[in-house]
Amino acid sequence: MGSALEIYTAHFGLKERPFSLVPDPDFLFWSEPHKRAYAMLEYGILTKAPITLVTGEVGAGKTTLLHHLLRSVGEDVRVGLIANAQGARSELLHWVLQALGQAVSPGVSYVDLFGQFQAFLISEYALGNRVLLVFDEAQNLSRESLEELRMFTNINTGKDELLQLVLVGQPELREMVRRPDLTQFAQRVAASFHLTAMDAQTVRSYISHRLQVAGAETEIFSPTAKLLVYEATRGVPRLVNQLCDLAMVYAFTKEQHKVPRLTVQQVLDDGVFFGGGLPHRGPALVFRAAARRRCLGPDLAS
Repeated sequence: MGSALEIYTAHFGLKERPFSLVPDPDFLFWSEPHKRAYAMLEYGILTKAPITLVTGEVGAGKTTLLHHLLRSVGEDVRVGLIANAQGARSELLHWVLQALGQAVSPGVSYVDLFGQFQAFLISEYALGNRVLLVFDEAQNLSRESLEELRMFTNINTGKDELLQLVLVGQPELREMVRRPDLTQFAQRVAASFHLTAMDAQTVRSYISHRLQVAGAETEIFSPTAKLLVYEATRGVPRLVNQLCDLAMVYAFTKEQHKVPRLTVQQVLDDGVFFGGGLPHRGPALVFRAAARRRCLGPDLAS
């Protein structure tokens, strides 16, 4: 698979794959919504907001923004990144302490765990540091866990900010925080933003941007191909990446150095792009299927 993908990038004169699904801050595209979302993240950190909240649809680019933020925080900020935390409140403290590099002994009571956490915050504060806890996929946190996080912020007293929380998740997180029984939590949210999908013009610029970062010197996708990508993906960045990657594989197998609308349409017609976060066949299988089609003809290849 690796060698095939290397051939695919070399075919288009690229130094790397432009549309990988792995979040990469080097490919970050600053659409207007992404600029505003990042501004809220920065605002929350700089103003020492107790809780900052960023939500968006699956694949909207939240995690990529988050990684960019974490690369830019100062040395006086101790960061604990917790992804997909679930469970009771004692388990939440386990997640938090482990994210901060703190050893957790088995069988320790909740009271002792909280005491360990509080002692860590105080020791960091004494060193001139503050602690930033970042929860990715925070929509998986229960109502009880969110209330527990609110209680964590009570450690902050007066002007002494020992702890900040950043929660990033899907739209249901935003709806959960708006529940009447989480009013006290919502009142601690000092900065928030909901990241929407890209419009057609932004998708066109996004595709060009990622290709340029990967080393492209000319436009590879035709304007009508970009429009079809937008229509098929509804402007969700992760889906744009997935469809563009598959379209470039198809173009490579047909020895095309450009990606026309017809090639994108063929990807859609062949059913290798599901467009809703479902598993797909992936570049390696697409290489084999497309190569087989080229050898056997569309009527014989399955």
